Amino acid sequence: MMIPQYNKAFLWMTAPLAMVSSVFGEEEVDETKAGYEELIAGQGDTAYAFDFFATSMLWTVIAAAMVFIMHLGFATLEAGLTQKKNTVNILFKNVWIISIGLLTYAALGFNTHYPGEFNGFFSIGGPIGDLNADGGDTFGYGGTALAMTGYGDFIFQAMFAATAATIVSGAVAERIKLGFFMIYSTILVALGYTIAGSWHWGGGFLAGLDTPFKDFAGSTVVHGFGGAAALAAVIVLGPRAGKYTANGVKPILGHSMPLAAIGVFLLFFGWFGFNGGSVLSAAPGPLGLVFTTTALAAAAGGVASIITSMIVLKKPDLSMALNGLLAGLVSITAGADVVGPWGAVIMGAVGGVIVVFAILFFDKIKMDDPVGAISVHGVCGIWGTISLVFFATEGNDFSLVSQLIGVGAVYGFAFVFSLVLFLIGKAICGVRVSAEEEAEGLDIAEHGAPAYTD
Repeated sequence: MMIPQYNKAFLWMTAPLAMVSSVFGEEEVDETKAGYEELIAGQGDTAYAFDFFATSMLWTVIAAAMVFIMHLGFATLEAGLTQKKNTVNILFKNVWIISIGLLTYAALGFNTHYPGEFNGFFSIGGPIGDLNADGGDTFGYGGTALAMTGYGDFIFQAMFAATAATIVSGAVAERIKLGFFMIYSTILVALGYTIAGSWHWGGGFLAGLDTPFKDFAGSTVVHGFGGAAALAAVIVLGPRAGKYTANGVKPILGHSMPLAAIGVFLLFFGWFGFNGGSVLSAAPGPLGLVFTTTALAAAAGGVASIITSMIVLKKPDLSMALNGLLAGLVSITAGADVVGPWGAVIMGAVGGVIVVFAILFFDKIKMDDPVGAISVHGVCGIWGTISLVFFATEGNDFSLVSQLIGVGAVYGFAFVFSLVLFLIGKAICGVRVSAEEEAEGLDIAEHGAPAYTD
């Protein structure tokens, strides 16, 4: 029975000698042992930690798969909170975002996000090459602190990248031209998100502040970027027809709260990979802490939003409860590795309160956001990024000034970048469908096929 050398080595590490002998015979055992010893010898000074490297790499790709599931969550949440006549359009946009996001991240984004030596502000990278060149089975890529291969690093970060455009997709739902959105989302993910991200995660100027900017998994760099970009988009696009009348706000109800709830629970699940994978290894101490703070903050956000909506709206509002869970998750994402469990509860709970009032505020000023994306990702992203200064555990000291600089830089850049793209699109081809197409529904107008046949 012939098996690959790496599999033999792994079997030698994990299986009892008697089992290996009974399956493969003495000759195979000797060959397997030799393969294992060769593999370990290649680790050099880090040979003692090879099992940690292998486990960490496995966790990284599992976390990447969990982040991928979040895109299904975004799709079902957005579809559920909007009208059924636009369901195909929404699902199509989400298919496009993850597909083009992965390709452009490989062609351009990864080496723009992590440019190596650059001036700290701007460096457009090229396509990825052989990411195993520095050690596909050793610590050569990132050492014990970044316990993964180059390909593991790429695929985890690539799953993050498309999130920014997905956030915008929800805010502009039911009235944006599909062709323009496809172009816009491609540029936003390939250039906008990666340039802003390089300022923090790529060794840019935010990482070089006297007290470096802290954003563990992206309350600002991912969620805040998407929220700010969405705000600019909504300003240019305008509200859906009939949403704001002389008599006040006319609710445009979503067609499937079950779909919306499924979406949020998928996002909650995926967030364990989003935050947990950002540990960048399987180090047991940080990983357990991050899972715990993530879960507690989400739960606190859900409870706080439920209580707040019952007081303010005089009823338990499911959409507010769902957004409260997400608000708690966004709020903890910047500091999940440096706050304790009760700090996470407070941060999540405040996020859950904030999101209710933020959604009501944007409706009051006639900023139509069908899914509450600006409130959840944008407003709560600010809260999470700033509040970690006050709730970080002893020995984790951060600067409020640095946090404010980071928020201002990323939000300002995202808003202007998105605004420019929308204004150019509006001038050249238009960004909004016609009134007739909006009334008919984008499933028919843009795709010629409804999501439901009855």
